[in-house]
Amino acid sequence: MAGRYTGAMSARQSSLPLIWLLSDARNDAGLERALTALPPGSGFVFRHYHLPPAERAERFGALARIAKQGGHTVVLAGAVHLAREWGADGVYGKPAEIAAGDGLIHLATAHDAEEMTAAAGMGADGVFLSPVFPTASHPGAPTLGIHGFNVLAQTTSIPVIALGGMTAERAAELNWPRWGAIDGLVPPQSA
Repeated sequence: MAGRYTGAMSARQSSLPLIWLLSDARNDAGLERALTALPPGSGFVFRHYHLPPAERAERFGALARIAKQGGHTVVLAGAVHLAREWGADGVYGKPAEIAAGDGLIHLATAHDAEEMTAAAGMGADGVFLSPVFPTASHPGAPTLGIHGFNVLAQTTSIPVIALGGMTAERAAELNWPRWGAIDGLVPPQSA
């Protein structure tokens, strides 16, 4: 029953994008290309934890403009007040770091059943569950695999977004409608 949820979703939850690009220091050089290559109506999570605050705000603004031109949902990894100030559609982080009910989209991160429960308990609109497959972000770390992902994903009524080593091919293998990637959505630079 991959791709089905155990309970009724809110309108905001059911309208969450299916494909998500997450920013990172290592994919920064290709983000403009990646954002323009995404299918219209995809999602973009701006993380860029490596930048000092002023540079981070500037980079967010530049990428958010491109994302919005493509009709993408833009989510900021950070505090709700920053998301509002910077014009993001939502916030992203660990369940304990974000709180729902302020009109923004809230996307949580989870790696196990406890974090999945916490995400649902805090009213998240969606949860990134990872790592499904081996990933460059955490080389050698244990992965959920297809079976482990499906077992955990079926424990919640909120939309689950597969993350960790994801590409279009792996999303098809997983047979899950919502997925995100850091490297798997950045087109290679032309020679």
